[in-house]
Amino acid sequence: MVAGAGLAGLRTVEQLRARGLAGRITLIGAEPRPPYDRPPLSKKVLTESALDPSLDADFAALDVDFHPGEEAVRLAGTTLVTDRAEYSFDHLVLATGAFPIALPGEGRQRFLRSYDDALALRDLLRPGLRLAIVGAGWIGAELATAAAGRGAQVTVVEAGPAPLASAVGATLGAQTVGWYAGAGVDLRVDVAVESVQPDGLALAGGEWIAADEIVTAVGVRPATRWLADSGLHLQNGVAVDAGLRASQPGVYAVGDCAAFESRRFGRRLRFEHWDVALHAPEVVAANLLGGDEVYDPVPYFWSEQFGRMVQYAGYHGDAEDLLWRGDPAAPTWTACWLTAGRLVALLTVDRPRDLLQGRRLITSGDPVDIGRLADPAIPLKAAVAT
Repeated sequence: MVAGAGLAGLRTVEQLRARGLAGRITLIGAEPRPPYDRPPLSKKVLTESALDPSLDADFAALDVDFHPGEEAVRLAGTTLVTDRAEYSFDHLVLATGAFPIALPGEGRQRFLRSYDDALALRDLLRPGLRLAIVGAGWIGAELATAAAGRGAQVTVVEAGPAPLASAVGATLGAQTVGWYAGAGVDLRVDVAVESVQPDGLALAGGEWIAADEIVTAVGVRPATRWLADSGLHLQNGVAVDAGLRASQPGVYAVGDCAAFESRRFGRRLRFEHWDVALHAPEVVAANLLGGDEVYDPVPYFWSEQFGRMVQYAGYHGDAEDLLWRGDPAAPTWTACWLTAGRLVALLTVDRPRDLLQGRRLITSGDPVDIGRLADPAIPLKAAVAT
């Protein structure tokens, strides 16, 4: 049984069938829609009415019993309880994703998490609309890009010292401030929102931002509250081992809700990345069928904002040094994080070759020559220390 019908859930089903599972598979999904891709929601769906992010899910060919619009509410032993029925299982894969964090206040706050969210926002975006976005993270930046491009008057409010500060640090995030101004977006950093009101945002300190529509984009939490009494080990999601096995035999977790043990980075990690939802189900399916595979990726993520392609690979949480590859004031640049003379993460702006070669360097773990690494004229693959 698979709980969660996003990309991770669908890929799990596909991998199980591809690897020879012949038994019954039941797939439940809280949303009434069949599975769809999430990255286009904040990128293309907001601006292209003809784009449909639905995935090509042929449940008849997969021989899957699909239950859309059915939400998991409790796990009791080997029984999964939903808001409609109870299901006994031999194996369970949890792929319930994450849900957006809401702010206090009586006003309506929109989110950009689901396909329906994106469609509703697309219908709202128009010239002159006063749109307030709370949060200058990845989603906030992409939404601001689309809204400004459609003529809305956009104000972005960020509690941190810079855009993307919580994701990549204030030093690096500060390099993106000018992108907002260039797009005509009013960016306000170091500003906390006290509450969302019917016609605007009440800020800490008594200031006010008037808005016709408000979108909250301050992050998500793993959708695991329904598992609080299940006996499963929960730690920023469903805690799983390197093989994505949960603490209860026969239960696995994958995607946004799974916090896995990374041997590469020496700690438990949870990522809300498309790349994780695409590839982690391969390991789940193999191990559910008796294998002993390990999931230990070099994480990858991309964002399209203000006419730029921003790509990130690796994990920099424990990095010792930050090195600029080129001038961050230039149109294209790369930031590299290092530990013990080895590349552990990088972020690139319109430098796809750096991203590709840097990800391979992180995978290999080879020590690098700092001088060559810092020279943007030298390919990253040539920065390996000799």
